[in-house]
This record gives sequence, C-alpha cells and structure tokens, in this order.
Amino acid sequence: MTGSPPDFAKPLSSTALRRLVTDLAGKIDRLEQEVEQLRRDNGNLRLDNQALKDEIARLKNLPPRPPFKSSGMDKATQPKPSGPGRRPGRGSKRDRVTREVTIRAEVPPGSRFKGYKTVVRRDLVLAAEVVRYKRERWVTPDSQTIIAPMPAGVAGGHGPGGRRFCLALHTQGQVTTERLTDLLNGIGLSISKREVVRLLTTDLETFAQEDHAVLEAGLVSSPYITVDDTGARHARRPAVTTQIGGERFCAFRTGRSKSRLNFLSLLRGDCEDYVVNEAALDYLRRQPVEAAVIARLAAHPDQVFSSQMAWWQHLLRCSINIFDRTLLQALNEAATWGAIRHHGLMANTVVVSDDAGQFRVAQHALCWIHAERHLQKLMPASPKQAKAVELVRETIWCFYRGLKLWKQSPTPGAEALFRRQFNRIFGQRTGYKELDELLARLSRRKNELLRVLERPEIPLHTNVSENDLRAWVTKRKISGGTMSVDGRVARDVMLGLSKTCRKLGLSFFTYLGDRLGLNPDQPKIPPLADLIIRTA
Repeated sequence: MTGSPPDFAKPLSSTALRRLVTDLAGKIDRLEQEVEQLRRDNGNLRLDNQALKDEIARLKNLPPRPPFKSSGMDKATQPKPSGPGRRPGRGSKRDRVTREVTIRAEVPPGSRFKGYKTVVRRDLVLAAEVVRYKRERWVTPDSQTIIAPMPAGVAGGHGPGGRRFCLALHTQGQVTTERLTDLLNGIGLSISKREVVRLLTTDLETFAQEDHAVLEAGLVSSPYITVDDTGARHARRPAVTTQIGGERFCAFRTGRSKSRLNFLSLLRGDCEDYVVNEAALDYLRRQPVEAAVIARLAAHPDQVFSSQMAWWQHLLRCSINIFDRTLLQALNEAATWGAIRHHGLMANTVVVSDDAGQFRVAQHALCWIHAERHLQKLMPASPKQAKAVELVRETIWCFYRGLKLWKQSPTPGAEALFRRQFNRIFGQRTGYKELDELLARLSRRKNELLRVLERPEIPLHTNVSENDLRAWVTKRKISGGTMSVDGRVARDVMLGLSKTCRKLGLSFFTYLGDRLGLNPDQPKIPPLADLIIRTA
C-alpha cells in the first residue's frame, strides 16, 4: 500500500519558491553566524586553557609551553632520496679486543688443524676498587720525619675512574646525584651524596678553560652561529641559559638577563674590556644616539678600557650623561661590540636566530621555521579566512623547498628570481586583516630571511640550537635548578663539552678519561679548540 506523496514533491508557485529561498537564506546566515561565534568561543577556550597551563608551569618554576605544535615544514620539504630505497647496511663493528681466550677442542688422533672460528663476546665489568696506601714513615738521625710520597696522579679520597663514571652518567645519562649515589653504593663504592656533588662540581678548572677555548675557536672559525635561550633557575631566582653553537661546537651560558648587552658579553668571552673603534662607532650610528655624543667619543685618543669602571670614567670625562639609562645601554653595547671585533671575533659570522631582539647583532639571519610558525597563531573566524591561511602556507612551503634545493648546489643568477617570488608571496593582500599584517611584517624582514642567498653555507633554521637545548631542558626537568656558582658552571661547561664532542665525532667517555689521565696507552686527544679550527 503506497502512501500519498509528500508535500515538497508538489509543484510550488513562484511566490512560494521565493519565500522558501528567502527562509533558507536566512537560516544559512544564522548558521554561519553561529559557526563564527563557536569559532570565537573555541579560540577563547584554547587561550584560557593555555593560560591555565602557563600558570601551572609558573607555579612549578618552569617556562610556559608554546601554544602550538611544530609545523613540520622542514621535514615535509626534505627532498626525497634518489635511486632504490634500500636501507644502507650497518657496517662492521671494530671493537678493541681487551682479552683473548683460546678454547681447546677434544679431537680424535689424526685430526688436522684448520684454524679458529672466532666469536667476539662483549661485556661490561663494573667493580669497586678500594686501595689502602701504607706510606712508610722514617725518622732521620736529626729527628726529621720523612713520609713516602703518594703515587703520581693519586690525590683525595676518590680516584679519577669514579669521577669519570660520575661525570659521564650525570652529564650524558642525566642521572641525578641521588640515584648516582645509590648506584655507586650498590656497586660497592661507599660514597655519600655530598661527595658525589663534590666530584661533579669541584676541580673543573681544566674543563672550564677548554670550554671557553671552544667558544672562542667557534666564533673565530665558524661562518655562522645559531643561538637560542631558555629559562633556568639559579639560587632560587629566575635566570636565562643561552646556547651558542655551530656545526662543530656548542656552549651554554647561564645569567640573570637576556638583554642584548648580556648576549654581546657572552660573545666577548672572558675579556672584560671595552673598546671604542670603528666597529663600535658604526654600531652607535645605527642607534638613536646624538651625533655630538658619537663625535666626542671618536675624537678622544683613548680607545681601550680594561674594566667597566674605567669605561664609565671615560664617559664622564667626555661629558656624557651616564645616568641616562637608555643612552648608557647603547654605549655599553657599542663598546662591547667594539671589544669583540678588537679581539678578532665575529669578523664575518652570521647569527641565525628565532627573531628574539637580543640576537639581532652583526649579520643577522632569521629562522624560516619560526617565521612560518606565526601562521599557526592565527585563528581564522570563517572558512574563507582559513582557506586564505592554508593557501599562503602552501606557497611558503613551496618557496622554502626551493631554497633548500638551491642551497645544495647554488647556481648564480637565481637570487633575483627568489627575491621576486618573495615579493609576490609576502606582498599579497588576502582581505584577512591579521594575515595581511603578518605578511607585511615578514616582508620587512626580507634581508634577514633571504640572507642565505648571500651566504649559502648558513642554515635556514635554528633546529640545531633547539636540539642542543633539549638536553639542557631535560636536565632542568630532572635535576631542577642550581644553587652554587660551582654547580651552575659545572652544568653549563660539561653539557657544552658533551655536545661539542658529539659534533666532532668523539666519545665523551673517552674524552673524560683522556683529560683525567686514565688512557695513558691510547693516543692523546688534541684540544677541542684545535679540532674545531682544524676542521673549519
């Protein structure tokens, strides 16, 4: 039995059709308004959720997490390997055999010897060695006491082998001092947590000197440096750790400030001098400093000042108001930059950063990953705006892929084409206000984003710095902050040397043994600074 056809199947008059279309158009408008309102509410909820997460992180003395995930632009634009996709072999292992054992076989008489079938067995032997030194005491005829001297290299209550074990596990293995103490006592070495801390933080002058030499060698020889920073805790107060690294070196420095003056002071290294030379004067000319102040500094015969107090006294002699904090900041930055150039550092070095203001010194290049990440912060309120953001992102990814391919084999004449494409991408106007403002802001940073066209050897991003800082952040999560100056220096120095050894292809454990005198029979590892300069 069939029912009567529905009403909408009946033909409608033109008046009814117009009324129906009008009603449907009104419903669509209302639905679009509701969707837009839901988008706004969702965006506000995301912001509130992130604010709560940041507050939790603040109460835990941790830096806030970024409100967005990695874009994946660098991996997505990686060129595919050519040829068959067969995975390369792992290669043969070349172990240094420490002991050889010959196993005899029971054979019947008349058998012929056909050589050996070799099997390599790898094992690790951990054992505590406690040595009691009985030093002879003698009294001479003239009543003087003579005690036999200790063997060379033996000092204190713990040997260099235990110290190397502690430094390696605490730095590379991220083992806390408490767990390290339990581990050593379980092996059979009776030691307290305070003694473990003393092994990790004292008598590190040799390592600290090598760490400073590594930074200086990197600044002298590297064509670029990548920099980044992260929050830290020292002596129960907020601090900042700055990473400075390149292809063959890495260094960490922790201080109270993240200003540009602090960054320039780190580049200056151990020196504390201030220099007024042509580099310093050029720096001042790019700052909002009166020409009369620059002229007085340029006309004075004194140019090198050994300390901050001597520098300020020189400013007073030049009738410069040192109580103007803005002016004094610019003068200190300029004189510090002059000292950097005076010592032959940063001559032609490009600084690649994530657009933090304190890093905009020398020849500055901007990280493309961080520049593209700004698109993720946009919250489009309509499908049209979301589509505009997606189209812009696709064009930026294609442009970035082209830059990566050009970097592999730079060809002259392509620079002008890249600059024209950059102007077309970042000069377009989509009608989405926030997106257009972002494109205009990135367009003003054209020279820094396209620095790679002048210097193809520099990277397009700061991923190396972020990878280096990841180990430092992991240590911060596990061990928390530092309390003493020795602890802060030990953490920065040993992590920096560990990362440098890895970039140079050296075993950090072997390096520690070499520096602590545990490998007398093996070839001496040259200073890391020499290796950095030699492989430049």
